[in-house]
Amino acid sequence: MSEAPFLLIDAGNSRIKWSILTTAGESLRDGAFEHADPLEWPHDMKPGSVWISNVAGAAVHERIARQIEQRWPGLPYTFVRAQAKQLDVTNSYSEPSSLGSDRWCGMIGAHAAYPGENLLIATFGTATTLEALLADGTFTGGLIAPGWQLMMQSLGSHTAQLPTLQPDTARDALASSASVFATDTRAALSTGCLLAQAGLIERAWQDLRAQWNGDFRLILSGGAASEVAGALKVPHTRHDSLVLAGLALIARENAAPSAVTRTLE
Repeated sequence: MSEAPFLLIDAGNSRIKWSILTTAGESLRDGAFEHADPLEWPHDMKPGSVWISNVAGAAVHERIARQIEQRWPGLPYTFVRAQAKQLDVTNSYSEPSSLGSDRWCGMIGAHAAYPGENLLIATFGTATTLEALLADGTFTGGLIAPGWQLMMQSLGSHTAQLPTLQPDTARDALASSASVFATDTRAALSTGCLLAQAGLIERAWQDLRAQWNGDFRLILSGGAASEVAGALKVPHTRHDSLVLAGLALIARENAAPSAVTRTLE
């Protein structure tokens, strides 16, 4: 069985992404699970430690911990939490640990990927999140809104005559519509929620540009990034592995955890 030093796990509200990484930063294997799937990582690799960002709640925390302990008894693993400062990124939250670990890892990954640049990071998952990050690594604040799918689900659940659209159905409706102003309910619903996402990003982009009195890089990430990117009228860059990239940097900085189970304080 070959040895790999780090197993990185990004447990979000929609699914769990993972990567096995060497100390040099080379990805040996990666993949994703739905939350209903069994957690089965490659049997021909054993990590030296596991580094986890979990924003999916206590039950997922316990499930991941139990699976690691059963698969690799005694293997060190760490559930990462946001800190006041780490890897040149400074957390301006009044309670730094209350910031989601996915947002924290994503900022660490983005700051390393685009050094010396002011950044606006937009992630499109169950929630849509925005982080404003100065070139010196200072996180100045952010926004949280319902994600594209959650908007559509909410309308379907709370209105008698609107359908509850799943992403694939919504994408088909977008593709079939010849205009922003749709002529059927599915296209009207999917496009309306999509433009709400794009409008949020463009408003944040305009306000931040005025606040910083200069340019910055807008980074898009997450499951609905392709759809939102198609509706945006501002320049942007796509990066879909910011959380895992940030976890990799944290793992490499803290390569020798002192306990089998802990939260990084």
